[in-house]
Amino acid sequence: MDPDEVIEFLSCVPLLQRLPGSSLKRIADIVIVKRYGKGEYVVRDGDIGEGIYFIWEGEAEVSVSDSVQAEEEDRPEFQLKRYDYFGHGSPTIFRQGDVIALTELTCLVLPHEHCNLLETKSIWSADKTVGTCSLVENILHLEPVEVNIFQGITLPDAPKFGKVFGGQLVGQALAAASKTVDCLKIVHSLHCYFLLVGDFNIPIIYQVHRVRDGNSFATRRVDALQKGNIIFTLFASFQKEEQGFEHQETTMPLVPAPEMLLSMEELRERRLTDPRLPRSYRNKVASKEFVPWPIEIRFCEPNSNTNQSKSPPSLRYWFRAKGKLSDDQALHRCVVAFASDLIFSSVSLNPHRRKGFRTASLSLDHSMWFHRSFRADDWLLFVIVSPVASKARGFVSGEMFNTKGELLVSLTQEALLRSPKPKPTPVSKL
Repeated sequence: MDPDEVIEFLSCVPLLQRLPGSSLKRIADIVIVKRYGKGEYVVRDGDIGEGIYFIWEGEAEVSVSDSVQAEEEDRPEFQLKRYDYFGHGSPTIFRQGDVIALTELTCLVLPHEHCNLLETKSIWSADKTVGTCSLVENILHLEPVEVNIFQGITLPDAPKFGKVFGGQLVGQALAAASKTVDCLKIVHSLHCYFLLVGDFNIPIIYQVHRVRDGNSFATRRVDALQKGNIIFTLFASFQKEEQGFEHQETTMPLVPAPEMLLSMEELRERRLTDPRLPRSYRNKVASKEFVPWPIEIRFCEPNSNTNQSKSPPSLRYWFRAKGKLSDDQALHRCVVAFASDLIFSSVSLNPHRRKGFRTASLSLDHSMWFHRSFRADDWLLFVIVSPVASKARGFVSGEMFNTKGELLVSLTQEALLRSPKPKPTPVSKL
């Protein structure tokens, strides 16, 4: 059998959707092909068989014994088809019975001695636990609830900004979609809408809708729910990698290397003593608790501007995930999706900042196109520009490059930009 076909098949087995891609590839190398004729016994009642059986082609029937049938009169006989599984150690819905081939039957069998591959602590790595992952990988970990349904939480150390961070919704929803697509297909575009503010004190349920599965492409829709309400929705398209035409017209701007720039922690310390900055601003920075982000950022043009200083509607900075990430390319795209929302839409506010400036800003929609593979724990350059703001909405577009100057990701976002309504002047009741 073609190895890629086996991996694609295993990725569609509901039992395996919680496994990292590396585990699926190991299982694909280990499984044994077993073929049975019509009417032939695959596993007899009470027999543990050879391992876990995954039905590749054909149909089988589970026939329970008369004694069991007498004890459980409501227990029906039933059929197993492609992508179904059974065997000793699997959480099958029957406890006893014969498995008989109804047609010519082909199964992939995972031997008993390798069934530990089905046990994993992380959806991204077979070799790590959630506790040993980097913070951003931990943030993007989801717990499978049932087929096509996952649960995510907001960790205490995750960025919040008074609500569930938009990038967390994008990254976790994309992670949920990725776990329902065979691991040879990687996201190439996503489009999402922020509908309601999320509550970081309660879990988020991600429900995946399998819109389409094709040979080269797959499409998913993911709804994020809290308290029964859809707070966010994402559409994502996945493609099996193939070779084609190549060109790149855009060029990476000339900027200092990230190693030559200050980290956000260093920049904060320098600002505390910068005499060009207002004393009130420095005191505010000093008194505010500093919570490091799971993404390291280095601005290409460090300056003495504050959030109340007018500046051009553009920004360039290097970023990368803190810590070493697992190798799954799906994870790296989820991390970049997470990081893309950290500062993106705020660039559209730059020309409007002034002393006493306050605003209420909320992301409305977000789109990304992934052009090439990358590692999110390597330095990436994010180039942002806001060509327009109008009708209380700010629009930004962005490009992400690797250190070689290759364009990796193109992005757009629109955000709601409003000045807070002035509080009404109290009226005397006398």
